[in-house]
Amino acid sequence: MPLIMEQGLNVDDLFGESGSLELGLPAGPPPTKGLAQCQDEMRLLGCRQKIAWSRLGCIAYISADGLQVKLRHLNSSLSNGKWVMSEETTLAPVAETHGGNLLVHLSWNESGSEMAVVDCLGRISIYSISIALNSITGVRQAHFDSSDDSNQIVGMMWLNTQRMVHAFHQAAKVNGRWAYSPFRRRPIGPFNPANKGALICVTRAGQIRLIFQNPDSKWAELPAELKNTGYSDRLLTHASIVATQGETFLLVSWLQPTQYARKYAFTEYRYLGTPPQWDTTQGKQAQFPIPSFAFLHCKIDMPSSILDVNPGSEEHTDNPLPFHNSVYSLKWLEIMPGQIDSPTGSTANPWILAVFAKPLHSTPEYPDQQGPSSVIVRWQLENAPQAFHPKFDEVAPKKNNAQAKSKMELRRLEDIHCDRYIVSVDIVEHGTALAVTHDDSSITFYDTRTMAVFNGLDDASTVTCLAQAGFQYQMDSPGIAIAFSPNACVAVTLDAEGQTHMRSMDHPFGSNDGLFDDSKFSSAIAALTLAFSRGCGAEVNTDDILMVALKQLTPEAQSTFIGEVYRALPVNCNFTVETEKLMTHPYIPRCLSLQAALGYKGKLKRRNLPSAVPWAIIQLRHAAVLIAYFFQHGNKGQSEAHDPEILQMLLGNIKWVLDFTHFILSEAFDLADEFDALFTDQEAFTQKLKTVNSVSLVLLLSSMSRAFLRFICRGLRGVLGGFTQTNPASLPSASRVYYTEICQILESSPVRIDIYEKFLAGVDSAVKHAYQGSGFGDAERPGPEKELLVNARIPPVLVTAVVTLLRQTVPSMKAEINRKDILLGDYSWLGFGSDARTAMYRRHRDVDILKKVPLRPPLAVGRNGRVIQQQRKRRCVRCGEVSGDVALPKSLPYFKMIAKLNLLRCCPCGGMWMLEAEPGGERGNNLHGQHVSTVRTPAAVAVALGH
Repeated sequence: MPLIMEQGLNVDDLFGESGSLELGLPAGPPPTKGLAQCQDEMRLLGCRQKIAWSRLGCIAYISADGLQVKLRHLNSSLSNGKWVMSEETTLAPVAETHGGNLLVHLSWNESGSEMAVVDCLGRISIYSISIALNSITGVRQAHFDSSDDSNQIVGMMWLNTQRMVHAFHQAAKVNGRWAYSPFRRRPIGPFNPANKGALICVTRAGQIRLIFQNPDSKWAELPAELKNTGYSDRLLTHASIVATQGETFLLVSWLQPTQYARKYAFTEYRYLGTPPQWDTTQGKQAQFPIPSFAFLHCKIDMPSSILDVNPGSEEHTDNPLPFHNSVYSLKWLEIMPGQIDSPTGSTANPWILAVFAKPLHSTPEYPDQQGPSSVIVRWQLENAPQAFHPKFDEVAPKKNNAQAKSKMELRRLEDIHCDRYIVSVDIVEHGTALAVTHDDSSITFYDTRTMAVFNGLDDASTVTCLAQAGFQYQMDSPGIAIAFSPNACVAVTLDAEGQTHMRSMDHPFGSNDGLFDDSKFSSAIAALTLAFSRGCGAEVNTDDILMVALKQLTPEAQSTFIGEVYRALPVNCNFTVETEKLMTHPYIPRCLSLQAALGYKGKLKRRNLPSAVPWAIIQLRHAAVLIAYFFQHGNKGQSEAHDPEILQMLLGNIKWVLDFTHFILSEAFDLADEFDALFTDQEAFTQKLKTVNSVSLVLLLSSMSRAFLRFICRGLRGVLGGFTQTNPASLPSASRVYYTEICQILESSPVRIDIYEKFLAGVDSAVKHAYQGSGFGDAERPGPEKELLVNARIPPVLVTAVVTLLRQTVPSMKAEINRKDILLGDYSWLGFGSDARTAMYRRHRDVDILKKVPLRPPLAVGRNGRVIQQQRKRRCVRCGEVSGDVALPKSLPYFKMIAKLNLLRCCPCGGMWMLEAEPGGERGNNLHGQHVSTVRTPAAVAVALGH
């Protein structure tokens, strides 16, 4: 019987029957739909990324017919606050600018603001996110490029931007607490000297294309021939490029095998010196200098065996493999950058990764489908000394300091065999993990240093990334392409029908079969904190982390997570002394936004106290920064300082701030009346204080919010004093109207600014004496301040401050203010009250979060009974608030201010804008900005958009 089986005889023939025995053996799972075409496309062309996730949060993917680009993003639901994927929007200009050619590749730049779209003829169009995630403007048209198959793109890389960012190496537990290791990461060149967009492409014919943007925002191109591409009748199929230290980049390419040399590969790497630098030999006739390339090194490797039977051997071997070698073809080629985990730069050399796979179905040449489905082949890039023939030692050198130059060598590493087909290889989590996605939807994470599989069972006292801490993706619907979110917490797969499927990472957070493991819970929180800190340092979107935290963390675990974030970044919550840092600290808005977003439960639901406190501070910070910028702006001249749009925004924010300060006073008066009978009973006072749910009281006690209130009061005094010295006749008519109204509301306020500053000074004194009375110095104050800010709980040390505030400070204000106007004021539009009037306003009206101006009701009815056209809006994907600005500002001073305050694409809470569909129109159609402009982008606009 063994001999019969070895000859491959059909078992049914043993019984002379043509039918099957139907033994009931389980059949193998059917292949993923579209997998055969996917594998064939991967074999033919290296650039075929059909879905890409921007670091700003925009998800772009190619439609099933290959003619359109669709856009999506994550956003919190207005009904319940849960994070979902938005409806799709069509990027309309793509089909027109590419002339109906099939689209094959999408690529976002490092910052995530610009996207390159590549078609099957190698033509490239570039688009930029202007004012919202689904409002994208064309900045480079595809018809500039020639239409030729030899121009197909096989490799592409965006040049990095020249900016230093904060990075975090790892989290390590020291003495029971997590210690995070931040450092400043240097940018890796080469760069565009104009600090604008630039990308490098490699074509099928072996040509390098440098496409770059000049200082005037016009795009230019520099072609160069790829040296030593081998045989002239063979074309490249794959190429990969990576930037390395020293403003050089490494390029590796793969030559298409011939009929008689299937197992031969062509591998090339080179360093191109400091591109692009301006060539000073071009003369003065050119408006802008032209960049140039400098070739440094080249290496050709033609191994006799693609798959190595002796993985540990450094030499290639011709020994026969247990399966056919030539049937495997290259599917993926990638250069892995060296690890950058210290201020000194890279700590390891780059290495090359190649994925080979056998055909999905048997072929006539190789009917026996033996061997693994996919094989990952790796080469390490190493410096080796240049060896000379011994006879050269007998020749006297001409120079005493002559030294042999080192050469670059490729050392073969151990192969990794996979029993499934690989559909994608992605570097995720800021370069710490390698995600390999298979055809059955499973995702395996590898350590980019050692290629060891992350299984979540490593040392629980050290955390390097989410995958290492035990976060993983569960099995889901298989797809043919995948894109990971900026922090790899969420992934979106694309199936053969062009449909998207979202999946997120899971973690038990210490729960295992009814038991709780505190060490695993702690490491999971540390991993989320590390991911969030890395996202903040690299200035990337962190909505995916919010989604995971809201979905999987309990309220208690969320509070632990927030506390770790404040400590990791780090943010000292005590601002009784260094108040100036509030205006410039880069991570305070990030921490406040995270805390406010975790408590958001939908547009119609009131925030809980731990979420309302940071949300109020975000609004105070927005007003304080706006007023501060106004004075800085005003020093440049009267014409800019009194721009109508700037004054309109200033007017709305001053109205909001005045009403909010009055709201705080109104609540303080109510609390003083409520606690009046308890001042003599300390125990009863303390117990009742625990039941108080007052955002105003917490804001008054917190040093951060008090500091912002002092900044605002100081600014309002300056605004009033500056306007009184201005001649209204010298202003434009629109500016004069806003100027007059600003003066009127400041002068008619029921509480003068100096009186409110006196009130804040009284609160400062009460808090200071409370700390001193309990023996709390500057080193001990951050603890209670953090308790106030993170949990919105009044610590015991500040109970005496509350007594002083309600018993002495607040009553002393009665004689100096108009209490009647304060108590009768309408504060429903602020959104912080718990009364029915506030809830009704929240249900039926929207307030512009930037200008603090109420917008038109959504269903206004005219005299003829017809519904008036609704006002278009941008909506924040994180907090759900809106802005009435749905186009780029027409006023240059106002545009410069909005860009400087980072409000062009972002809400004050840090969330990205999305443009709502036009009223009465189909969702996603005719969105502003989705056109290819025939006029170049102005330089000022281009700078603000990140070009």
